[in-house]
Amino acid sequence: MSRLLWTLALGVFAGALDLSVLAPALPALGREFGVQAGDLAWVFTLYLLVTVVSIALAGTFADRYGRRPVYLACIALFALGSMVAITAQAYWMFLLARAIQALGAGGIFPVATATIGDVVPAGRRGAALGIVAATWGLAAVIGPSFGGLVTHFIDWRWIFIANLPLAGVVIVLALGTVPAYAPRRREPFDAVGLLLLCIGLLALMDGLISTRFLIGALGLAMLALFAFWERTVSAPILPFELVRTRQLTVTYALEILIGALEGSLFFVPMVLIGALGLSYAAAGFIAALGALTFVLVIPVSGRALDRIGSRDVLLVGTALAELGLAIFALGFGWLWLVVIAMIVAGAGFGALLGAPTRYIVTREAPESARATAVGLLSQALIVGQIVGSSLAGALFASAHSEIAGYRHAYLAFAAVAFVALLLAAALKPSGLERHSAKEGAAPAL
Repeated sequence: MSRLLWTLALGVFAGALDLSVLAPALPALGREFGVQAGDLAWVFTLYLLVTVVSIALAGTFADRYGRRPVYLACIALFALGSMVAITAQAYWMFLLARAIQALGAGGIFPVATATIGDVVPAGRRGAALGIVAATWGLAAVIGPSFGGLVTHFIDWRWIFIANLPLAGVVIVLALGTVPAYAPRRREPFDAVGLLLLCIGLLALMDGLISTRFLIGALGLAMLALFAFWERTVSAPILPFELVRTRQLTVTYALEILIGALEGSLFFVPMVLIGALGLSYAAAGFIAALGALTFVLVIPVSGRALDRIGSRDVLLVGTALAELGLAIFALGFGWLWLVVIAMIVAGAGFGALLGAPTRYIVTREAPESARATAVGLLSQALIVGQIVGSSLAGALFASAHSEIAGYRHAYLAFAAVAFVALLLAAALKPSGLERHSAKEGAAPAL
């Protein structure tokens, strides 16, 4: 059992590391390919968009064809994308590599989670999921430091070389540990819904990054058509019955905003390099300081949920995130203010991303749809990350100077945190939350 958990955790670590490790390398990558700061947002937004697709595909295929072959395919795609990134000679080729990586990496976590649900007894399942999920936090701490050091002392392409032996180890371990179990569920796959969602998000991203508002409006129209379509199919990607209570509606909306705020973290090293003139390594270490604070706060916020309730934890988290992002926006010309901003914002993100929204969903969603409800929460977070990174790219490109673009972007993120604070205040207080949990899901409001 322990070998299986370590195999799954190592695979999740590889996928999570690839999202944070590239942040300090963005300026070097931009110079090599001749890409402006605003267009560099595609490095993350495209990765996140394909991740949404990968989550849906991998979950469906794992149920139909088994956990092991899909897990192996995801790791292999991740390694293939890394090889294309190493050899990329143009920006479009590098973006293709990121899409291939995301197609593999996005499917690793849901398949790992399903495998744990298959083989780990219920009494130990929480601890097992905690071990695997903890690798996300570890990757957030190691990623920026590793990426900064490699870029500073060697070259940004060497970041992806490290993925190849890591993927090889995971494949060898998975062949002997991951079971080939397949529930053989034959629900129809909502390909039309997935296509509408992808086109809508892609057009919305392009409209935000390039400030082509007509394309952005087309994206919104496609997303509206997606919402209409989802109400007509038997097995929708977005089950609307999960947002029929106010508590769940507010929670999913809040998760999108939390994802947008998390998208702000992708560009912190790039801002530090451009605004303070820090080295790639130094910028990576400062970004890792915020991630370390985030990881340290997660268990504290988890224990606080049972004591003060999810609303108060989220209120504290959004307030700290807003304060930290505002300090960063106004003070990234001074290193000591940047350090304070990273610690304050890191504490806020630790409260937001620890467990409070999952705590709400597992209490409010009906037992028959609980797994689907938690999966939808993950997709809401990724959609928010896509919007956040696209917003950053648009504001970077629209300002009269690079420094002004950075400041406008992070002031906008502070405003997003304020909206999230207002949403968190609309959640049930702890007493009512506990009362409704005893009686089952809350009635529709």
